[in-house]
Formats: sequence, C-alpha cells, structure tokens
Amino acid sequence: MADPHQFFDDTSSAPSRGYGGQPSPGGLGYPTSSPEAAFLAAPMSNMAMVYGSSLAAQGKELVDKNIDRFIPVSKLKYYFAVDTVYVGKKLGLLVFPYLHQDWEVQYQQDTPVAPRFDINAPDLYIPAMAFITYILVAGLALGTQDRFSPDLLGLQASSALAWLTLEVVAILLSLYLVTVNTDLTTIDLVAFLGYKYVGMIGGVLTGLLFGKIGYYLVLAWCCVSIFVFMIRTLRLKILAQAAAEGVPVRGARNQLRMYLTMAVAAAQPVLMYWLTFHLVR
Repeated sequence: MADPHQFFDDTSSAPSRGYGGQPSPGGLGYPTSSPEAAFLAAPMSNMAMVYGSSLAAQGKELVDKNIDRFIPVSKLKYYFAVDTVYVGKKLGLLVFPYLHQDWEVQYQQDTPVAPRFDINAPDLYIPAMAFITYILVAGLALGTQDRFSPDLLGLQASSALAWLTLEVVAILLSLYLVTVNTDLTTIDLVAFLGYKYVGMIGGVLTGLLFGKIGYYLVLAWCCVSIFVFMIRTLRLKILAQAAAEGVPVRGARNQLRMYLTMAVAAAQPVLMYWLTFHLVR
C-alpha cells in the first residue's frame, strides 16, 4: 500500500518508459541509441555517400579521357563491323595480295566506311581470332610432340603479346621521331600487325601435316605475301601523307619514311618465323 505522505511514486524497480529505452548491457542505465544520434548520423552518412560517388565519377572520367588519348575505345565497334563476305575476301587478300590494285581506304563524309563495305579497311576481328587460333594450334603442336603444359602454352601467348606490344611502341616512337603526320591510330597498327598470325597458323598446320618442308614452303609464301601487303598498305598511310604535305620525293625526311615503311614490313616475316619455328619438328 502506498504511503499517503509520499509525493512521488517509487519507480526504481519499474522499467524505464522515457527516452532511455532499454538499459545498456553494462548496466549503467544509459541508452544504446537515441533519436539525436540517429539524426546526426544520417546526414553524415549521406554526405559520405555523395562525396564517394563524386570521387568515383571523377575518377572514371579521368580514366576514360586518358585511355581515349591512346586507345579510342569508343571506336572499337568500327573495327568489328565485319561480315562473312569481308572475312573471306580479306583472308584471300592476305594470302594473295599481288593482283589487288586499289588499296585506298574509302571514306564517306570524311569518315572511313565500315570494314564490311571496304576490303582495305583495317579490322580487329581477323587479328583477334587469328591470335586465339594461333595459341590453340601452338597447343596442338606441343601436344603432338608430348611437350604440352599450361605453363608453356601461357609462355607462348605472353611472348606473342609482348612482341606485338613492342612492335606498336617502336612504330609509334619512330613515327614521332620522323615527325610523320598520319591518320594511323594505335588500333590501326594493332590490326595491321595482327594479320601476320594468319600466315603463322597456315605454316604451323602445314608443318604438322607434311613436316618441315611443308612448313617452310607455306611460311615462305605467307611471309612474302604479308610483306607485300604491309608495303602497299602502309605506304598510303605514311608516304601519301608526305606527298600531301608537299615533301619532296627524294628528300631526306621522305627517305626516312620509306625506310620506316620497309622496316615495319620486313619485321613481319622475321617475327612469323621466330614465333613458329620451335613448334614444328
């Protein structure tokens, strides 16, 4: 029974019904969370999320801008705009380029037409598929010789990629030193340099079927073909630009451009042999 002289009820044993909520596990009676803390934490977390999103957007924009300076990613669709007819004709041109007359790339309103409409346009479909097929054929050749291992196949792929990268860097540096103003892009160079894998595949497959004699015959034919193809293609990209600039044909700078074109074309047969001779025994 309550004391009639007591002014307030004794609530020490009753559960708290105010702002405190449940007591903390430590038994101190302080609340584990309060509306004030939640009110202050929500704006801080929102500000952190907005700031993080802003930094991510700025970083993505910076990366895209720097990538586009060297590899125009937005134009990759152009290099894969091919069809079956184009692939068949381009493979024929790579194997037998001697009767082809018109090597000019076609333009429409200062923009090159898609590869499926122009056999002279560079593409990335054939080089990419040829590189993958070359690695598979290399694995087949190593397997028939009881030398296959994942490490050796990975070394074959990384070696081919390393040589391709070295080629691109060396050509870009040479074009800069010779001060050649050309519309050749990095992707164009990768496409042109990647066409040599077609001849490498033919040489290795023939070597597996007919031995070293077949390998050397087919590889020699493909080496000469890719040399002619590169000469007739790159001279329009490098020497024609010099003629448009009014550079004399027998001038010193034009001679350097001719030597550069010859060097790039001559390097293709050397690399074709270097990357395949150990696959045929």
